[in-house]
Amino acid sequence: MSEEIDASLVEKLREAEEAAREKAIKDRTPFEGLQIKPTASIYNEGPAKEPGEDNWVGYGFDIHPQVTIFSSVILIGFIFICLMFNEQAALFFKEALSSITNSLGWFFIITANIIVMACIYFCFGRFGKLRIGGNDALPEFSTPAWCAMLLSAGMGIGLMFWGVGEPLTHLVKPSPMFGDIAAGSAQAAQAAMGVTFFHWGIHGWAVYALVGLSLAFFSFNRGLPLTIRSIFYPLLGDKIHGFWGNVIDVLSVLATLAGLATSLGFGAQQINAGLNHLFNIDISTTVQVILISVITGFASLSVATGLDKGVKILSSLNMGLALIFLVFVIVVGPTVYVLSGFTQNLGFYISKLPQLSFWSEAYRSSNWQGAWTIFYWAWWIAWAPFVGMFIARISKGRTIKEFIIAVIIVPSLLSFFWISVFGGAAMQLDISGVADLTGAVKANIATAIFVLLDNFPLSTLLSIVAMILTSVFFVTSSDSGSLVVDHLTSGGKLDSPVPQRIFWAVMEGVLAITLLVGGGLNTLQTAIVCTGLPFAFVLLTSIYSLYLGLSQELHIEEVVEEKLNEVEAEHILEETIKSLND
Repeated sequence: MSEEIDASLVEKLREAEEAAREKAIKDRTPFEGLQIKPTASIYNEGPAKEPGEDNWVGYGFDIHPQVTIFSSVILIGFIFICLMFNEQAALFFKEALSSITNSLGWFFIITANIIVMACIYFCFGRFGKLRIGGNDALPEFSTPAWCAMLLSAGMGIGLMFWGVGEPLTHLVKPSPMFGDIAAGSAQAAQAAMGVTFFHWGIHGWAVYALVGLSLAFFSFNRGLPLTIRSIFYPLLGDKIHGFWGNVIDVLSVLATLAGLATSLGFGAQQINAGLNHLFNIDISTTVQVILISVITGFASLSVATGLDKGVKILSSLNMGLALIFLVFVIVVGPTVYVLSGFTQNLGFYISKLPQLSFWSEAYRSSNWQGAWTIFYWAWWIAWAPFVGMFIARISKGRTIKEFIIAVIIVPSLLSFFWISVFGGAAMQLDISGVADLTGAVKANIATAIFVLLDNFPLSTLLSIVAMILTSVFFVTSSDSGSLVVDHLTSGGKLDSPVPQRIFWAVMEGVLAITLLVGGGLNTLQTAIVCTGLPFAFVLLTSIYSLYLGLSQELHIEEVVEEKLNEVEAEHILEETIKSLND
């Protein structure tokens, strides 16, 4: 008899849930935004659009015409101008970087802090219990596997290049925020690690978390294509398929390409430095161009095999090799110093985080932040479409609270540990007088890690491993980024023709070469800041759009839950009365 009662209750609840959800959707409060006729939910009466249904198909390509053509024209025009007017371009980049960082540095600082506060609100506020993919969605990966993929998503050439070089640079020239600290002192070492943690910590990963959560929610909970334009559905409605949606995706493509090209440029400089250190090969733009060309060729082969083969195999190989590399340096290096330093550095970073977050050189005539904090925030913003899309694709079934905590905290802690191991070991050797690592950084920051490894056993082997790691990170960044750009330029399609994937892999390499030829490190930084600036506005607007979408989702779930509780209570009352009458 109890089984019949349970079955009856289940059926009542099912019918009540369907009716309540349909009514909640119908009675929803329409969003007010840029749209003329609010169509704030995917549950509207308008015709559904399939990803890529308006694409041009042929000659080995399957492209969204507007996004692909405008992105390609802007990119090719930029490359042509830089190569034709090399000296003028280099001068322009230098002046542009100085102008933007001096005039709008405060904007990047405010943007990063707003994104962090938005993530905190979404995580610990009323939306934290919502689940990506809906209440019944289950995670596609185990929690350990998911965390491992989060770690691999945003780690790469950047940490290899700056993990040693940045702390040593700040050791020699401490941030003005800390006042007049003596270069090379213990206080300078502590400040150097705190600033480096700041640049690789919570603020950067919050940018990835915001974009990843927005993409995941509107894709898995609203059934929209996995493209940046979908995030703005609450504001634009069906207009995301038109002009404004195209503008958003073009900006996303350009920001992603600039971020990737900058990383590839850093990677080429570091590999060149390693070859010079080991085999006395000249450090020159020509060598770096050859390196980019060769490794872009490998990336093209990898990207042609797709995400499940080439990219997956290379990513797994590199994470394993990076772990072995890290553990070896911990064991043979100053182990106690590194582990003690990690603990103290973490505490220092947390204690100074409010001051680090809002300091903007307002009462100084210097522009220290232009080359560091502003550049980093622009770099994280430029990489956000790439990394955010990857994170979104692997995070179905996670609650918003679980998602944000994991995406921000887990990779940040690993970044801190990596910096403490390599940067800490380098500073200990330099301060103790065992090796002149700060001198190596002043000569060429890309050589820092190789000079460090000279002080360990099997130094030649370690340097070769470092170059292999950088090279494979180079390849995985290029091929993964190519797949994401290809995804954006094909209207959200997950599978596109091989020639199209190769085209974007090659374009990334050409852009990296162009930036190197046009002025080296300074040009790389300028490209990031210039493309990150407009995309920062996109991210700020996405916070409000995500808020609207989550508000609607929460309202629907609360209405459904209330109705189910009401039906269950009525059912229990009916059964109780029936049993008393019997």
